[in-house]
Amino acid sequence: MKKIVSQDNKIFKMCLQLENRKHRDKLGKYIIEGPNLIEEALKNNVVPDFLIIDESSLQSLEIIELCKKYTIEIGKPDQDRILVFEEKLFHKLAQTENSQGILGIVDKFTFTVGEFFGYPKEGSGNILVLDRLQDPGNVGTIIRTADAAGYNGIMVLKGTVDIFSPKVVRACTGSLFRMPILFIDTPNHALEILKRYDKRVISTGFETQKYYYQVDLKKNIGLVIGNEGNGICQEFKEQSDEIIKIPMTGLIESLNASVAAAILMYEAMRH
Repeated sequence: MKKIVSQDNKIFKMCLQLENRKHRDKLGKYIIEGPNLIEEALKNNVVPDFLIIDESSLQSLEIIELCKKYTIEIGKPDQDRILVFEEKLFHKLAQTENSQGILGIVDKFTFTVGEFFGYPKEGSGNILVLDRLQDPGNVGTIIRTADAAGYNGIMVLKGTVDIFSPKVVRACTGSLFRMPILFIDTPNHALEILKRYDKRVISTGFETQKYYYQVDLKKNIGLVIGNEGNGICQEFKEQSDEIIKIPMTGLIESLNASVAAAILMYEAMRH
């Protein structure tokens, strides 16, 4: 293991840059934090470029075991890729208030359209479409729920919060390593792709009399979840095969986006 004590270290500088979306996009990397996320990454064949350990956590048995697994995974001595940061340096990088003492730098993954629809993932054949959602906690929870509900992938429209931001990554709790993600610039392009692959486009909205349980959501759909404040965009309103809503009583006008998405996605699990 190599000890780092200087702020001039190039890996330290890169980690600082990765706190910013512009640099995550430019470098094609992002940070994961904590033993659980790093363990999930390794389980899913996502091998960090580097492990960065807080000097004060060096005696943690969990971290020692994780470093052994990582060394086996990379198949080479660890001195260049497992770095011990002086405590004050590490805490400038930690993304949580009570850090567990270990970070990993991993590559962002990208899929082409063909790879996305050909990815060998068992499930419903359903695709989730995120239409400009802004809350990181919502987006992370939705990705995690899509994984649990057997969805086959997630299309992320331009204008959606960065799914590689620290809050989204933490809320995903590892599902980000398993779910194919396809980034799309425009709603019309998303609609064209979904139709090309024979997905029925189902959007959520209030401009309908049809409740979600009146529509088959079990397989081969593209389920669109809209922006927390404005809902789905006009293109989806006009070109969806169905627009559905969730019944509500009393004075409640809408549900949290992640709650609504969970209700709808779990219809795929109904037998």
